[in-house]
Amino acid sequence: MQEIISGIQQIGVGVPDVQAAFKWFRNNFGFNIPVVDAPGTAELMLHYTGGQPHERHAIIALNIQGGGGLEIWQYTSRTPQPATFEVKAGDLGIFTAKIKTSNIDILYADMKKRGENLYSDILTDPAGRKHFFVKDPWGNIYQALENNEVFKNSESLSGGIYGAIIGVSDIDKAKNFYADVLGYDKVVYEKEGTFDEFKSLPGGFRKFTRVLLTHSQPRTGAFSRLLGKSEIELIKLHDEAPHKIYENRFWGDLGYIQVCFDVSNMASIKKHCEKAGHPFTVDSNPEIYEKGGEIFGMGDAAGHFVYIEDPDGTLIELVETHRIPILKKIGWYLNLKKRNPLKPLPDFMLKTLAWGEVKN
Repeated sequence: MQEIISGIQQIGVGVPDVQAAFKWFRNNFGFNIPVVDAPGTAELMLHYTGGQPHERHAIIALNIQGGGGLEIWQYTSRTPQPATFEVKAGDLGIFTAKIKTSNIDILYADMKKRGENLYSDILTDPAGRKHFFVKDPWGNIYQALENNEVFKNSESLSGGIYGAIIGVSDIDKAKNFYADVLGYDKVVYEKEGTFDEFKSLPGGFRKFTRVLLTHSQPRTGAFSRLLGKSEIELIKLHDEAPHKIYENRFWGDLGYIQVCFDVSNMASIKKHCEKAGHPFTVDSNPEIYEKGGEIFGMGDAAGHFVYIEDPDGTLIELVETHRIPILKKIGWYLNLKKRNPLKPLPDFMLKTLAWGEVKN
């Protein structure tokens, strides 16, 4: 069996107050299903935390309309650190998360009425799609993007994560990585110049190369129907040297931490990543490939996670999910190790995740 990528499982965002952030994401983007709510110790990320374990609280929240979730992440044993400079478009790393919405005009009007920090009116990207940028109370920028794919209707005005805008130093190297390792093999557009839709963003008035990537084949795997299609937009700054967004900071500090993909057949993925020149930098269970071993537990969920880096060091997490809670109150958990990993879970089963939503 070859490696399987089911889609973007979540994007991690470091915040100073996990509960306040969870409330904001519920109210504004409909991330109201906490499939993981786990205080604990980050013991396996020493490569990115100065060699020391740290206490943290993480909430992974989904939006039942479909798309990836958000991993809302707070250090509790240390004060999470911001970048020492203003993060601008073109800096190396995750600049924005993309949020999909089938109600972009209504979402924009609602956020404007709420007094949220909108960067512009509704704009049009080079693919002709309507979108706008908004900043959360902790300084993270989101691109709300028109998209009519809805897994299950809800009261939310938006769906889940649709992708990310990532700053890179070499377009060709980055394109090869995201195509070969993560399956983003289709170029939707490649443009160079200045862009009116970026000009209101920090540093957005400068010259860029922009490449929008998606996958030519539908994703497969257990959660593929819920996670849906996704895209990665690469932007390269011209004429100036970019900053590295997480330079001299820890994984989990303030800002976008990683893009996480739901995968299957980690042993095959390990070989593929090594061959591509992007070996695992963190592995929650390095013994599993040879002789089995215990899976990693995070709250009521469990699985096997690893990290790799893109050519500029941006963190990519890969998670092979083994168990998730469907309805914790009655002890209903889904064991994925007993299923065909190529087969999507039935829609009715995935829709039961909405039973765990937190009301505003």
